[in-house]
Order: sequence, then C-alpha cells, then structure tokens
Amino acid sequence: MEAIKEAKKVSASQEVPVGAIIVCEGRIIARAHNQVEQLRDATAHAEILAITQASSYLSDWRLKGCSLFVTVEPCLMCTGALKLSRIRHIYFGAYDSKEGALISLPHPSFKFKVEGGILKEDCAALLKEFFLKLRKKSC
Repeated sequence: MEAIKEAKKVSASQEVPVGAIIVCEGRIIARAHNQVEQLRDATAHAEILAITQASSYLSDWRLKGCSLFVTVEPCLMCTGALKLSRIRHIYFGAYDSKEGALISLPHPSFKFKVEGGILKEDCAALLKEFFLKLRKKSC
C-alpha cells in the first residue's frame, strides 16, 4: 500500500506512476517514485532511486536484509540494479509483459525471491488511468 501511495504522488505530472519502497527489519528505509521526466534522466526509475536512498541510509551498497515493494514488475535495468544491490525479496503489483524482467523475462542469474500480483488490480489501474489520460492529450 505504501508503494501505491508513492506512485500516486506523480498523478499530476507526466511521470509513469510507479512507486517503490524498501523495507529493512520491518522499517521503511527508502521510498521513491518515478522521476524520469522531472530529472530528465532515463535511470530515475522508482526502484533505482529507492536503492540509492536505502544504500545511503544503511551506509552500504549491499541491501542483503532488505525487501523491495514496487507497484509494477521491474524492468531489466532495475532488475540488474536490484541484483547488484543484493536484495533478495521483491514484491510487485502489476505484471509488465512488455518491459518486465522478473517474471515476463526471467534470467537464470536473477536469484530473487519474487512474489508478483500483489494488489495488481490497484497497481494496474494507476497505469491504465495514466496512459488513458496521455492518449487523450495527444489526440
């Protein structure tokens, strides 16, 4: 639910509504949402920003005892960063058959414990609403 709150923070902007939180020992240590358009940075995905915050909080790039909760299945870039950060548990909402890299495009070196489809209707609704508005603006 906290990741959905993060995703909703971008509802009035041009950002794709993706939110992420990182939890360590039962505490939220990082929360982020997409900022690609705002920062004009293709790497400013919610997961990447959350990894950076969590690493800063822990003063360590290794996030071994941490779990990521994100509203959409992470893309290949984010999945690679999650692998390198040593996160082992990833929970996501909506599946992404086009860009997702955990379930939709699995890789043998990704050894995450993954659970997808958590609140998937709510997470998918955020994306559908965003892209519907985007299409209406472009007409």
